Amino acid sequence: MAALCKWRHRLKPAVFFQNAARRQLSDKHDYDLLVIGGGSGGLACSKEAAQFGKKVAVLDYVESSPKGTKWGLGGTCVNVGCIPKKLMHQAALLGGAVKDAQKYGWRIPSPITHDWLTMAPAVQDYIRSLNWGHRVQLQDKKVKYLNLKGSLMDGHTVRAVSKTGKESVFTAGNIVIATGGRPKYPTHIPGSLEYGISSDDIFWLKESPGKTLVVGASYVALECAGFLTGIGLDTSVMVRSIPLRGFDQQIACLVTDYMGSYGTKFHWKCSPSKVEKLETGRLLVSWTDLDSGKEDQDTFDTVLWAVGRTPETRALNLEKVGVKMNRETGKIIVSADEATSVPHIYAIGDIAEGRPELTPTAIQAGKLLARRLFGKSSELMDYDCVPTTVFTPLEYGSVGLSEEEAVRRHGEDGIEVELGDWEPRDRTQTLSVLYLVAASNHTKPALALLACFGRLISATSILLSWNGPSP
Repeated sequence: MAALCKWRHRLKPAVFFQNAARRQLSDKHDYDLLVIGGGSGGLACSKEAAQFGKKVAVLDYVESSPKGTKWGLGGTCVNVGCIPKKLMHQAALLGGAVKDAQKYGWRIPSPITHDWLTMAPAVQDYIRSLNWGHRVQLQDKKVKYLNLKGSLMDGHTVRAVSKTGKESVFTAGNIVIATGGRPKYPTHIPGSLEYGISSDDIFWLKESPGKTLVVGASYVALECAGFLTGIGLDTSVMVRSIPLRGFDQQIACLVTDYMGSYGTKFHWKCSPSKVEKLETGRLLVSWTDLDSGKEDQDTFDTVLWAVGRTPETRALNLEKVGVKMNRETGKIIVSADEATSVPHIYAIGDIAEGRPELTPTAIQAGKLLARRLFGKSSELMDYDCVPTTVFTPLEYGSVGLSEEEAVRRHGEDGIEVELGDWEPRDRTQTLSVLYLVAASNHTKPALALLACFGRLISATSILLSWNGPSP
């Protein structure tokens, strides 16, 4: 018996090495899932996959803006988008409420002023707390966080580079690209890059931006101009064509009219031609009126470019691997299940062609992708009729098609438009317009647009539950 036990003991090392070899053969890759990009969509996908017991890693590396601004884990929404924008928007609304409060009997010393040096550090500290929170969540979910810049080598291999230039190579059963986008600069305009800033910078400024020119009329442009005006800064918006392109133009004009009535200046049909820095440190901006051809100029402390965003695809090595992109937009072409043209490589969020550039859709798309890859689910992301909100001083929420898009698809005679207008008793009661565009056959509420100001959740519910003739 003793001899037999001794023999069994001698077998243990051999069995151990056999099992280790078997594990090595079964583990073909370093990770089951490797996500490039630590924004909302990438983080959601990685954490969801980890819940299925999979080995997951996230590569996230933030390149500095042209002005040198950098931030932590969490992507655009957390660091330079939704979160700081909403906080500064709230700061502006509070200022308006304080002014209104005097009419209700509150005795508040005048003049009422805002201190950027108090607000900005508080916003920035809150963002840093979210950065840390995301790292803790990844650790709790056993997702490996790697502060490295990733690029593709093939359908299962990623090359990663640290800030010091050290290279690593990782393999994964599946790769998800979720690198999002960054603001565009109009580099054809002299001085735009040297002296301008973007939404990557505005929330991280240590000093007040002062008198500001916002170039562009996207939701980013109008949101920033709105809260800058709201905190008492001299703010102008330069619009080349139309405001809020892609949104319903009747509602967009209500938004800009409201902003104008509360102090935001608009230069309509104008295009900047040059930005120069004066000896005083201020910026001299020259522009052209596109209707008259007249040249004009003014001085500003800050020029904020908000003329669109470009996908972060340049450093990913997509073409060499065979991932197809839309040449015009630079975005990755994906199928309904977020798959790219290369097996085992997927793309979600702003980087994917034809997807709404919205945080909630990226989060849900990431979760559903992980469930399909590892949870035996077949559910696809539904991108139709996704509600969205514009946090301008007059908040605007919508879902579905704009009237212009509905006409383009169905013709003037193929739609019906209903508009209800309520005058609020005061500025705190913000539901003022209910606007409905519906297919005239009354059978497809998904073809409708509902726009409202203020009580967005209630209004969205009205549309989603509507299933009969127009009201």
